[in-house]
Amino acid sequence: MSLQGSFQEKTKTELREPKFYHVIMHNDDFTTMDFVVRLLVQLFHKEEQEAVRLMYAVHRAGSAAVGTYTYDIAQTKAQTGMAMARAEGFPFRLTVEEAS
Repeated sequence: MSLQGSFQEKTKTELREPKFYHVIMHNDDFTTMDFVVRLLVQLFHKEEQEAVRLMYAVHRAGSAAVGTYTYDIAQTKAQTGMAMARAEGFPFRLTVEEAS
């Protein structure tokens, strides 16, 4: 004897907001200010004036958050920015850390 019929499984889906991450730009003594401003405009879509302000913040403080994104986007921007720097011979560094 087999049981035939339909079974319905109840599932509970909990949606959560994604975590956000800062892309941190680090100062060094070799990467030019012009390159940093260009990177902020092209990759992070900053206006020229904002890019210059951020570049000076990085220069003075040693590092600064230049954007906040979901994890995958933050990682991609950091890797892309470092690849652009390497292509021009700069030791420029970007890191990703969880936003608090």
